[in-house]
Amino acid sequence: MLNMLLFVVIAVGGGLSATWMMVERGSALTTEVVGPWSHWTAAGRLDADPYTRAHFVRRALLPVSTSLIARYHASTDSDGQPLHSSCEYVLEGPEPSRGWWSVAVFDASGKLIRNDAGRHSFSTDTAMRTPSGRVAIHLARSARPGNWLPTGGAGRLTLVLQAEDPHDATSGGSGDDAQVQLPAVRKVSC
Repeated sequence: MLNMLLFVVIAVGGGLSATWMMVERGSALTTEVVGPWSHWTAAGRLDADPYTRAHFVRRALLPVSTSLIARYHASTDSDGQPLHSSCEYVLEGPEPSRGWWSVAVFDASGKLIRNDAGRHSFSTDTAMRTPSGRVAIHLARSARPGNWLPTGGAGRLTLVLQAEDPHDATSGGSGDDAQVQLPAVRKVSC
């Protein structure tokens, strides 16, 4: 009898843990991961799987359909270290989309970081580009020249990058083999 009870407890505990992981982080079936960036592939679509739906309901978010906008989240840098406001980072790389895109930084609670500059994001319309057409956006507590997003004393950070028409966000080639171009998130100092 004790063995049966132990088996039931392990089975229920394992099932709940697996469900929590699928809702919280997703899997290869529900998310696409490119470097530090993750993307729920069926967000906002009628054919979304139950884990994707539960992920957005749990966060009280109303996602835009992934057929219109690709939304990527990063809470680690390109080396896999958690993003934190005590460090300085730079997002650099080619523009993610031939259409509109934006990038913003949020605190651990998912809120925009209050700052005196009133600066919370950069987009296609506001970001300065290098002569080669690349974009570099700095995340730091104190002001930096160029594209700078203040992080203040927010603690843990999450980056959100949105790209209009995700099919245009692919690089080189055509078809399903094309890869999404997302900026690297490089730690400058801590």
